[in-house]
Amino acid sequence: MANIIDGKRISQEIKDELKQRVAELKEQGLTGCLAVVQVGQDPASSVYVRNKKRACAYIGIESRSYELEEETTEEELLQLLAQLNEDPKVNGILVQLPVPEHMDENRIIQAISPKKDVDGFHPQNVGALVSGLPGYVSCTPAGIIQLLKRSGISIEGKSCVVVGRSNIVGKPMAVLMLRENATVTIAHSRTQNLREVCKQADILIVAVGKPKMIDASYIKEGAVVIDVGIHRGDDDKLCGDVDFESASAHARAITPVPGGVGPMTIAMLMHNCVEALTR
Repeated sequence: MANIIDGKRISQEIKDELKQRVAELKEQGLTGCLAVVQVGQDPASSVYVRNKKRACAYIGIESRSYELEEETTEEELLQLLAQLNEDPKVNGILVQLPVPEHMDENRIIQAISPKKDVDGFHPQNVGALVSGLPGYVSCTPAGIIQLLKRSGISIEGKSCVVVGRSNIVGKPMAVLMLRENATVTIAHSRTQNLREVCKQADILIVAVGKPKMIDASYIKEGAVVIDVGIHRGDDDKLCGDVDFESASAHARAITPVPGGVGPMTIAMLMHNCVEALTR
């Protein structure tokens, strides 16, 4: 049976470290503020926003909430972002995704100052990541690196397969694993012989967006499995992209859903917010 990688415990460790760091910065006269913008009342987004506010309160930085109506125009949102970019008291800006269909998500992301883009989605920060330059790193991939390192799992020299090629998880995840000296394959829905490709992985990171798609037949004996997906099943229980029960029989270590990658995303958002205090 696989070891369970406890994202709740590791994220709490990180938040405790950040809480201490924030207290030290306050003594130097540096205080932080995260502006969180939500358009509409998507229930999942509301939960994420609430969790982010709670995390800010825990580590000791201010959070400002901007809850806009679904009918808000793109221009109105862009005006708000321009004001927040210019506000010296705001260190970080986050627009909760997805935005309503009448808005251009890419235009919204690019409207946030790269210096305040604590989500790490702005093309300038993505380019910095690929080039190995300083910048904010997308929170979920950064959290996965911390999960592996703080669980004593060696990355260097290992074969890593990332299933998924999104701008938010798959692509930055591959770059971060390369930075840690893994040999990386990016697979996706159109990869031929996906099962065989996945079975080559010492570390398998799954962000494909399909509930329980990856079972034991995709997993090499003794591999580490990181499940980025989150879905609500027909039984109203949360599950991931990996069939946890099946995969656990083959894997050496595995993240659960919930309680694996999810808490790490918020912990690394807080890390980026604290980084913003000294930039």
